[in-house]
Amino acid sequence: MNITRHHALTAGAAAVSAALAIVIGVRLSGYGVPLSLLLACCLSCVATFSSLLFRVIGAWSTTTHRCTVTGCDFRVSLTHTDRAETRRWQEIAARHPHRSH
Repeated sequence: MNITRHHALTAGAAAVSAALAIVIGVRLSGYGVPLSLLLACCLSCVATFSSLLFRVIGAWSTTTHRCTVTGCDFRVSLTHTDRAETRRWQEIAARHPHRSH
């Protein structure tokens, strides 16, 4: 995933989080919730939704290469790499010194 696309997804996640928090805030305001409590609730919703969406974006844009030897827990996770760099790390994971525990 290129950097521009990552920034667009991040901005989109922030906008979706804010929109969801506003919808929740509008619905709560209909019940006469005090402004200070409404603000606290909306801010916590923005933080929660943003955290969730940022984790999903991060997981989606991360490539993980693991050792294929049974019992070996060697792995490397990469973000924002091109195909050549990804291939290089895939080869490193395949030929690292295998250690059995």
